[in-house]
This record gives sequence, C-alpha cells and structure tokens, in this order.
Amino acid sequence: MIAASGLGRDFGMKRVLRDVDFELPRGGFLLVTGPNGSGKSTLLSLCAGLLAPTAGELAVEADRGEIGYLAHEPLVYRELTALENLDLYGRLYRVPERRERIGMLLERFGLWEARRERVGSLSRGTAQRLALCRALLHEPRLLLLDEPYSGLDHAGARLLDDELGSLVGDRTFVVATHAPRRVESLATAALSLA
Repeated sequence: MIAASGLGRDFGMKRVLRDVDFELPRGGFLLVTGPNGSGKSTLLSLCAGLLAPTAGELAVEADRGEIGYLAHEPLVYRELTALENLDLYGRLYRVPERRERIGMLLERFGLWEARRERVGSLSRGTAQRLALCRALLHEPRLLLLDEPYSGLDHAGARLLDDELGSLVGDRTFVVATHAPRRVESLATAALSLA
C-alpha cells in the first residue's frame, strides 16, 4: 500500500528526512519511532499527501478519501461543538448513515455527554478523543496516526488500544509514537528515524 525509496524532505536548507526506504503492504502496521525532530510528523504528512518529497519516491495506494489522518493538532474547529465537528466531516466525506456512525463513535470514545460542548472548552485529552473520532469517521483504509496517545488519560489510552486492536489486519496503519510499547505487539514492521 505504501512504498518509499530514497525518500527525503528538505525545508529550505534544513534536511528533515533523508534516504528513507520501506514497504508496507495492505493490512500492515508500520511503527515509526525516533527522537523529536527526526522527521516522524513529516513522514506522515508526506504519506497523507500534505507535503511533496524533495528527494526519492513515495507511492501511496489510497485516495485522499481513504486516508484517516491524526496530526499533532486535533484538526477540529474550536468554535463548533463535538457533534457539529463530526457532522461537518461526515458531510465532507459523504459518510453513509452519518448520524448513526457519529453517535456510535461518540459513545465508543466516551464523548456522548460532551457532544454539545464547544471544542474550545474541552480538555486536551477530550479533544484528542474527538480527533480520533474524526480520523475514524469515514472508515478509512489507511490510518496515519501521529502520537495518537498524546493527552489521553489511562481510560482514553485503553479505548484507543481496543480500537487499534479491533482494526489491525483489516486496515493499514502508520503510527508515529514516543510510546512504542503500547503498539509494538500490533506492528508488522518498524522504522526508526534518527
């Protein structure tokens, strides 16, 4: 599903990624690790089609509508409620039976009671749960998750563990994290960036 050969990305004079090679088949789970500034977020942005490589080749066999992307920022509108955000994204992705799917995700991630609250008033962890709902809403074939456990408390992390476990093998994953132990049992491949 994803193949990278000699992949590189520069920002002006700053080289962020250099000579990255990997192949990830459909249904695979790539665990990406490395220190801050090693290019993990840049790699996920490249895979999502948000950035173009400055060197090498990258092939991603998924249309944009088949990609679920969770960035460092939740990418939800702070002035809208949790429900309004998911409804907006559901309409953009033309999710069939959108309201049922939204309700199910809000329940699953423990957000039903907070559904009418503006995102700007939510805690970091609650906003992260909402961002996960947004990334999963359209049932993407490829999930690109950048530090998905960031801001989550123990209960939120367990919910994410369960969700990833239920989808592994059925979806393709690229997960960048500083907490590899949470997902290493799910990984079919690993990439360490330096």
